[in-house]
Amino acid sequence: MLRLCYGPLDCCFRRRRADGLLWHTDLKPHASGDFSIAVAQANYCLEDQSQVFTSPYATYVGVYDGHGGPEASRFVNKRLFPYLHKFATEQGGLSVDVIKKAFSATEEEFLHLVKLSLPISPQIASVGSCCLFGAISNNVLYVANLGDSRAVLGRRDTVRKNSPVVAQRLSTDHNVADEEVRKEVEALHPDDSHIVVYNRGVWRIKGIIQVSRSIGDVYLKKPDFYRDPVFQQFGNPIPLKRPVMTAEPSIIIRELESQDLFLIFASDGLWEQLSDEAAVQIVFKHPRAGIAKRLVRAALHEAAKKREMRYDDIKKIDKGIRRHFHDDITVVVIYLDHHAGSSNGRFKQTGVDYTTAPVDIFSLNADEAEKRMLGTVA
Repeated sequence: MLRLCYGPLDCCFRRRRADGLLWHTDLKPHASGDFSIAVAQANYCLEDQSQVFTSPYATYVGVYDGHGGPEASRFVNKRLFPYLHKFATEQGGLSVDVIKKAFSATEEEFLHLVKLSLPISPQIASVGSCCLFGAISNNVLYVANLGDSRAVLGRRDTVRKNSPVVAQRLSTDHNVADEEVRKEVEALHPDDSHIVVYNRGVWRIKGIIQVSRSIGDVYLKKPDFYRDPVFQQFGNPIPLKRPVMTAEPSIIIRELESQDLFLIFASDGLWEQLSDEAAVQIVFKHPRAGIAKRLVRAALHEAAKKREMRYDDIKKIDKGIRRHFHDDITVVVIYLDHHAGSSNGRFKQTGVDYTTAPVDIFSLNADEAEKRMLGTVA
């Protein structure tokens, strides 16, 4: 049975017909156009984290989908971009090598944190995060990925006249639900017939996890952790001979073209509900302002439909419980109006800006609702 009200703050949200677990920025500028972000929280603690960095010379996008807890995604949110800036400065610009070094440094620092935390919080060894990074620099697009968050390009189609825009997937889903990923994992472990297990309709590595690449998940990467008595008290699900996951990102590079219209970076919470093509059509057919929020709401409507419910019904469900209906969802839409260095751009960014989604949406929105009730917010 759904609870219709969780207290005065929640009632404030319901009267406004707002979703207290939804946060968004309608539209902000970057050097090549506009961008929009939206996040919907489903878990008790928001496990998705995201950020956009903009400057006159580059745009960086990060979407980090945590699992097992929020610690790894929050850590990546703080550390990946600084490492990217550090190595790009040292090596004279962004490159594949810079991205790989930044991912590796982030992984190693998190491993160090886990080792320090193990006696107090052994569960942190089982916390991880998918990591999707995109960058536009000198007319070149970079996309790096660990896990099953996804980057999709909306591209003008000059061939098929019945479809003015097409979806082009730019990232690889490192999820063993995909047969190619299963074959990749099995090839790395030819002596383990149970490296990937199918149980209750889901493929999982060692019966535990679906993604094959991540930041964190130390207990599936460092067999020595199983010999640590502290971690053994926490639980030793399987003996490991070698790591069964990796933090090596898949990276693509492409030069931006005039047919490239926009990019969608999103956690798998969106892609569980919408196809690449459906998401691209929504962005293409609707106004820019609030476009990321529109995608999130479209996904939530689909999640509700699967349960023979309405989105208005889902909005009444509290965080944590809501995870039974959909995952945390993060969406970043990047419009490509012109490319860096072009002389006909309608916008020229002169400064540096960071846009970071809230660590916890429920707490943020509840605080704003309380201020409205007290008359301190217009």
